[in-house]
Amino acid sequence: MSSNLPPNVHLHPSSPAQPPPPASALGELSAHWRDDLLAGFLVFLIALPLCLGIAMASGFPPVGGVFTAIIGGVLGSLLGSARLTIKGPAAGLIVIALGAVTELGAGDPVAGYRRALAVGVIAGAIQIVFGLMKAGRLGVAFPASVVHGMLAAIGVIICSKQVHTALGVSPEGKEPLHLLAEIPHSLATLNPEIALIGALSLVVLFGLPKLPFAFTKKVPGPMVVIAMAIPLGMMFDLGHEHTYSFLAHDYKVGPNFLVTLPKSLLSAVTFPDFSAVWSPITWKYVVMFSLVGTIESLLSTKAVDALDPERRPSDLDRDLLVVGVCNVIAAAIGGLPMISEIVRSSANINNGAKSRWANFFHGGFLLFFVALLPWLLQRIPLAALAAMLIYTGLRLASPLEFRKTWQIGWDQLVVFLTTLLVTLATDLLVGVGVGVVTKAALHVYHGAPLKSLFRPALQSAAEGEQVTVRVTDAAVFSNVIAVRSMVMRQVEGGARQVVVDFSSARVVDHTTQERMHELAEELERLGVHLSTAGLDQHAPHSSHPLAARRRA
Repeated sequence: MSSNLPPNVHLHPSSPAQPPPPASALGELSAHWRDDLLAGFLVFLIALPLCLGIAMASGFPPVGGVFTAIIGGVLGSLLGSARLTIKGPAAGLIVIALGAVTELGAGDPVAGYRRALAVGVIAGAIQIVFGLMKAGRLGVAFPASVVHGMLAAIGVIICSKQVHTALGVSPEGKEPLHLLAEIPHSLATLNPEIALIGALSLVVLFGLPKLPFAFTKKVPGPMVVIAMAIPLGMMFDLGHEHTYSFLAHDYKVGPNFLVTLPKSLLSAVTFPDFSAVWSPITWKYVVMFSLVGTIESLLSTKAVDALDPERRPSDLDRDLLVVGVCNVIAAAIGGLPMISEIVRSSANINNGAKSRWANFFHGGFLLFFVALLPWLLQRIPLAALAAMLIYTGLRLASPLEFRKTWQIGWDQLVVFLTTLLVTLATDLLVGVGVGVVTKAALHVYHGAPLKSLFRPALQSAAEGEQVTVRVTDAAVFSNVIAVRSMVMRQVEGGARQVVVDFSSARVVDHTTQERMHELAEELERLGVHLSTAGLDQHAPHSSHPLAARRRA
């Protein structure tokens, strides 16, 4: 998340703030059940179609996404996940999940699905280890430009696949660039009835928030789409295979254009296949799931904390541990990997959630609906779900992201585009790796010594209750954890004012300044004043207040 804090601005609270005492789970339920019940119900309306769509786009059965959201909601909240986050499947992991199913299945989607579940179990166990090792700080060091480039690439990949589904066409290509190249052909050969459902769904999703009525801002777009798409599917008789004519052309439609669900949740339980556990492909996807899922979940939780009206900080290590436990259980019964999901969490807060019980109720409503009304879900056209995923993909790869990145600095845009393009041309792990290396190379180009990339030269000097932490050589994303740890040691030692002096640093990057701003807000609640100094001696890469800087 970007901030607008100018350099060298002191953050002083009006009065020393102390974190609120933790409330018991039953106490929170008793105090806030009405607010949380309503918020949980409204989030359920958004989550249900998204869970189905994300699962199908990932190569999983539709019910796999629902399994994940139920476990993340019910079990995650009981285990003590972050207060206002909604746990469930996310569009950001579609590319990894589908890749695992495709590569591990080698042409057999059922075998690929079960082997991908084994990957999910192992990755979840690694997340548990991360949580126990207090690895929540991983989210502190990861550069925003790489994250945004990764998400933009995922958005493009989602759209490249789902456009064809929304048009009712089966593409020949499998890779993102090939699928993008096939879009004109799919437009020329679209299935009119299916394409109409997809097009109207997109009109609703993009148009509903723009209507000049207050109530349309609160109506969940995905549920409006479902309410419209199901009657259209019935009108077109998609439940029965048949042929119809339109403009002298014949087209086939039938149940294969509708969601398919098992007769009961228990019959849908699928166990992992660990037969390929030692293959390099398995471990490639274990690394992807555990690292990308962990980082995305941590960043989402931090973003949700910033949206919390009461500004209550979450225990990131605890939340990561809970996500890991839930991922192991979800994968063990056939579910998708889960994270703390930012869009549904934002809706949770906007709808008045007060505690983690909103997540619990969201999971409970999903369980009730899918267990008792599966026949209704099987009337949902796939084109409507594809439209929701296209909408999500376009938001991830929005031109606004390119502009925001450029405004922070040309170096950020280089890293963003490198991550995006390499991911599209290869895969997610390679794209992220190349993006991180590109960012480090730019820091060296700007004067950062190689030895300082991971071990910054730090000194501290105390004067009463004020401590100055001086950073020399470089203050960049790869060593920001060390800078943050030094600041926290001074606070734990009794310092009430801390100044981070960058005047001797050759390079101070955007990630470091962003993390110092976030840390200042955290310490503000403890009555500690954090400020920066020396940044005015550096030349910024742009006019953005947190642009990367190098010493003039």
